[in-house]
Amino acid sequence: MHRQSSTKKIALVGLCAALALLLSYVEFLLPPLYAAVPGIKMGLPNVVIIYVIYCIDVRYAALVSATRVLLSSLLFGNAVTLAYSVAGAVLSLLIMAILKRTDKLSAVGVSVAGGVAHNLGQILVAILLLDTPQIAFYMLVLTVTGTVSGIFVGSCGALLIKRIPSDKLLRRGDA
Repeated sequence: MHRQSSTKKIALVGLCAALALLLSYVEFLLPPLYAAVPGIKMGLPNVVIIYVIYCIDVRYAALVSATRVLLSSLLFGNAVTLAYSVAGAVLSLLIMAILKRTDKLSAVGVSVAGGVAHNLGQILVAILLLDTPQIAFYMLVLTVTGTVSGIFVGSCGALLIKRIPSDKLLRRGDA
């Protein structure tokens, strides 16, 4: 009985990783949101991460995130994009996991904090790689865009959480 539930959870996590990778590809194909501001993305794959954090488990969200970051960097990026993505994803997931555990913020609030943390992680990598501490001022712009993106991503994630509760997906006896 426990084994069937475990197998379903692993399958669901695999599907979530595939969906996150697909959303990375869609985002890769989209034109820049703000042509005047380089590097801004909506963070569409994080809709899946929010869902997994809330409906399955933070550890599985880390697995989905790591799989998505590694595969999307291999398929659509390079070693430098991998460094930026890893830093952003790790810091974002850490902040979202902590805030989710406190139960003081909604999925939207957690997503906003994750979006801003993701940008902070990327700025820290940029400072290290480019040896240019002045780039930290770019965080002002990224905080605004991270907040807007976080609201969108969190709203989509909250809708998924509400419409597709994991207990229905993982229920025993369902095919």
